[in-house]
Amino acid sequence: MVLNEMNGDGIDQDDNRGLEPDVIARGSVLESFTESKEIRELINNLILLHENMIMRETAIQKFTVIMNKYQEQPHLLDAHLESMLTLLLDIIRNEASPPSLVHLSFQFLYIISKVRGYKTFLRLFPHEVVDLQPVLDMLVRQNPKDYETWETRYLLLLWLSVTCLIPFDLARLDGTICSTEGGTRVPIMDRILTVAKSYLVVSDKARDAAAVLVSKFITRPDVKQKRMADFLDWTLSTLSKSSFQTIEGTIVIDGMLQALAQLFKHGKREDCLPYASTVLECLDNCKLSESNQTLLRKLGVKLVQRLGLTFLKPKVAKWRYQRGFRSLAANLQFSPGDPVAQKAVNAAAVTQEEEEEEYDIPGEVENVVEQLLIGLKDKDTIVRWSAAKGIGRLTGRLPKELADEVVGSVLDCFSFQETDNSWHGGCLALAELGRRGLLLPSRLPDVVPVILKGLSYDEKRGACSVGSNVRDAACYVCWAFARAYDPLELRPFVNQISSALVIAAIFDRDINCRRAASAAFQENVGRQGTFPHGIDILTAADYFAVGSRANCYLNISVYVAGFPEYTQPMIDHLVNLKINHWDGVIREFSTKALHNLTPQAPEYMMNKVLPKLLPLAAGTDLHTRHGAILACAEIIHSLSKLAEQNKRSITLYVDERTMEGLKQIHVELCRRQLYRGLGGELMRSAVCTLIEKLSLSKMPFREDPIIDGWQWLINDSLQNLHLVSSNARQQIKESAISALAALCNEYYCIEEGGANPAQQDNLVKQYISNLQSPEEMIRCGFSLALGALPRFLLRGKLQEVLEGLKKVASISPKYVSFAESRRDALKAVAKVCLSVGVKGEGSPTEFVCRDNVAEIYNILLDGMNDYTTDSRGDVGAWVREAAMTSLMEVTLLLTQNEPELIDATVSKQIMCCLAQQSAEKIDRFRAHAGSVFLTLLYFDNPPVPHIPNREDLECIFPRSEAVTFNWNAPSQAFPRITQLLGFPEYRYHVLMGLTVSVGGLTESTVRCSSQSLLDYLKRIQSDVAAMSSFCETLQQVFENNLLNDRVSVPLLKMLDQMLANGCFDAFLTEDNHPFPMKLLTLTKEESRKSKDIQKLRSSIAVFCGLIQFPGDMRKKVLFQLFLLLCHPFPIIRQTTASQIYEMLITYSDIANPDVIEEVMTILSDTNWDAELSYIRKQRNYLCDLMEVPKPQLVTKGTG
Repeated sequence: MVLNEMNGDGIDQDDNRGLEPDVIARGSVLESFTESKEIRELINNLILLHENMIMRETAIQKFTVIMNKYQEQPHLLDAHLESMLTLLLDIIRNEASPPSLVHLSFQFLYIISKVRGYKTFLRLFPHEVVDLQPVLDMLVRQNPKDYETWETRYLLLLWLSVTCLIPFDLARLDGTICSTEGGTRVPIMDRILTVAKSYLVVSDKARDAAAVLVSKFITRPDVKQKRMADFLDWTLSTLSKSSFQTIEGTIVIDGMLQALAQLFKHGKREDCLPYASTVLECLDNCKLSESNQTLLRKLGVKLVQRLGLTFLKPKVAKWRYQRGFRSLAANLQFSPGDPVAQKAVNAAAVTQEEEEEEYDIPGEVENVVEQLLIGLKDKDTIVRWSAAKGIGRLTGRLPKELADEVVGSVLDCFSFQETDNSWHGGCLALAELGRRGLLLPSRLPDVVPVILKGLSYDEKRGACSVGSNVRDAACYVCWAFARAYDPLELRPFVNQISSALVIAAIFDRDINCRRAASAAFQENVGRQGTFPHGIDILTAADYFAVGSRANCYLNISVYVAGFPEYTQPMIDHLVNLKINHWDGVIREFSTKALHNLTPQAPEYMMNKVLPKLLPLAAGTDLHTRHGAILACAEIIHSLSKLAEQNKRSITLYVDERTMEGLKQIHVELCRRQLYRGLGGELMRSAVCTLIEKLSLSKMPFREDPIIDGWQWLINDSLQNLHLVSSNARQQIKESAISALAALCNEYYCIEEGGANPAQQDNLVKQYISNLQSPEEMIRCGFSLALGALPRFLLRGKLQEVLEGLKKVASISPKYVSFAESRRDALKAVAKVCLSVGVKGEGSPTEFVCRDNVAEIYNILLDGMNDYTTDSRGDVGAWVREAAMTSLMEVTLLLTQNEPELIDATVSKQIMCCLAQQSAEKIDRFRAHAGSVFLTLLYFDNPPVPHIPNREDLECIFPRSEAVTFNWNAPSQAFPRITQLLGFPEYRYHVLMGLTVSVGGLTESTVRCSSQSLLDYLKRIQSDVAAMSSFCETLQQVFENNLLNDRVSVPLLKMLDQMLANGCFDAFLTEDNHPFPMKLLTLTKEESRKSKDIQKLRSSIAVFCGLIQFPGDMRKKVLFQLFLLLCHPFPIIRQTTASQIYEMLITYSDIANPDVIEEVMTILSDTNWDAELSYIRKQRNYLCDLMEVPKPQLVTKGTG
């Protein structure tokens, strides 16, 4: 907001380093105005193109694009501004220029002024005496209500504002005005004032320019004597009559306030002072603070501060704090931070202060300061910012005692009864005061604690919080103090400020605050030179590094905590403010950060942090409870790793009291029923994580009753997954499964390496029985639970477990929609296999062996054919993805241990199924299939046996591209996968996959897949054997998927494309070729009695494509098409007629030339939406003309 100029939107980057080159590339790197010649040509061509609207718009757009490139470096235009202005003004001044050309020129001038800023650009406008009259006349001729020419009026008003500054009395120009007959001559002064007044109440940007004109014109010596009082009377009168409740009133008040603010800014104090009290009184009566218009409140604050500056004499406060000397020579005599130098400066300030003359402060100043302090608490940032600048300017003109009172009033903004708006405004005001040297070092002990609170300000509001703007502004204060104060003054506060800034830069939730803190820290390191390890920290936590939240919490924090000055403050901040944060992601990151920081301060964690966290873990606040439980888990786990490294027991790091407290967490939550309700979802996942970490930490709880309690929680969580909200379901499931695996490994294994038989039977039996639950989520949970069981619990139970998982993984009519449970069952099968291991001649109840390997592969391969769809879409894709991963894991396990167990048939099936999935339409699953395909192909430790055509596959997919190949991109994937059509083993499955891609809906997938297929068919056109083989496979795919809409509808679309592109031209030479005849039969069968409009339309297209084959085919095709001309659906009748018409144009030889014209006329002129009786007559007539048997109407039997 204040410090952060780039990407302050609060969104984290995933890969912060990856963005750096891009940011640099888009930054200010232009060296000169390179389009000068192009711009000159564009301006010179305005005369030729102004009448053509399209050319005019194109020119404006081109000019805008070029100029906008220089928004960040507008000074590059300075050398060329005058030449551009001259060219455009020549057009404007030319009396022969039509109005459209003049307005176009002014549009170009406005674009330049917008980029460079009107204050700089305005100085170049001609402002001689001779320019005043023409500019005023041109402005008078404008229509204020013409919304298309506002740029013209805006720039003319600005031009007049600089022209009216001519150093002559305007009365001397009145002699040049020709009066109208019988009329009174109007002085030029009044003409300008009338124009300015009229434009102060318009609704466009000309209002802003009119305010500038007023401020320059009214402050002229001759005008202020005659017209200033009248103008202020008119302004105040208009203000008092207007209401901000209406749109018109808002516009008028805006114009008046702008004019007054500009007037009191540019006018001399002695001229404005007599009117200041009246204006302030009128402004008070307007009660702008009650308006909901941000701009009006901002202008009100702006005007108030200008009035305050008018009441006070313009002088530099001699009591202000100064860092160094104004003279460079004097600065060079002293080294930085030299106490002698600073004492000299301060002594001079004291002397000047004693000499400071006393003068009375007007009573209105108190009112002004009060209004500015109210402005600091406004709900909008721009109002607060304006008020903060006003406080800074005003305080600089006050005596020391009064200024100190203002500082005290600003510090009152930081009460905890105040809102975040007040804190933000107060921070901005403190930064302004510090920057101007108005915050004396004696006030720093009061100010610094407030700023430290501001750096961590975060107030919860409902489901989120406010305060990021306060933290950002607090960083701005630290940045301003670094520049304002000598290192000696800030030395007592260095450790506090440096720790707070480092914490904000690493642990703040919002990216803009982290970057602002990093910038403030950098400024302090550079200006103060007293921040501990400043350069080292800056190198690690620079602007780009802090862009990634994960990087900050998990990596940078560990590095910075390595410096002892920051370790404890960082840990305290996480424990006090972050583990109870409203955002769950921040709580989880904080606990992981505590895990990483534990090795830096293990004793502090043991003696201070854990005793503090344990009571919070059973506290009343949900978020605090959640964070404290996770923090306890992570810290204990980190201490256990430390113990393991030092080859010591965990009991040396965790005392008896802490262990008892950890056990009591679950007991207390159960007693208070905190596992129920919405809060219970967080508690379940948190305590499951605690169970996992304590088990991994090898806590001495074996045979303890708490183990049964933990087991109950895991089972209960899995048993009630269907009652949990969908958002929390996945996390609870994963946490429970991880906890189960760790708990079993640590506490259920008896010394002989086995399991307690009774316990094993009970657990496995319970889990298997839950696999047949009517609730899908329960099936999911217990499937994964079985997969997570360690080897000693599965020993002797493998066959039962596999049987149970097989039932879950197979599709049954009753539970066809249970795709997620089938997915998790397949994952569990692979995990169980990995857990028990392989032994070729072993028992099927204990190992993956010769007796059960075929059954395992059957379960997984069946999952590859799951194409279930429901309201969520292709949910079967989740099952297929899990099946692919599981097949890969099991195959690699067998390959590494007992490769002879992999049958050639199974290996072929796996590769063919993967090839099919690699050719299908969903990018993500195609990419996953391709990745698995290449992993199996290139695995060489040892190689996977029996892969068909291994050498050919390695040529198509070179090993060097295995990692970089992008399966997600259809343009890369389909040209390669289509080549597999050349191998008989893969042809059927690849064609199955290609069918749904070519006949799909996604434009890029359809385009790339169809192009690859057509290219392949063109290559084999001359190869009769290859073509014949392909057609047989295509026919087989059609036959096997007849009436299977998932395949048949895309297949019809694919056939239409192939027929239209002449892929089967090789069969045109033979009458009644069996292949097209078979296609016709299959298409008839597919479309018969169908009510699917998409399928029927595709069938019509295929019928029309088959007409090209000679022989009996044509009569049969025409018969089918004429049958469809009387289809019950009007849309099908229309489509059929249209397609037949196009077919007759394309293949004119299929009908007698004498009748073809009449046939086409009937097809085009008949209303196919009409009654079927009429349509049938027309159709029958067409049958007679085309010599095709008439379809006979079949009457349904009555009984």
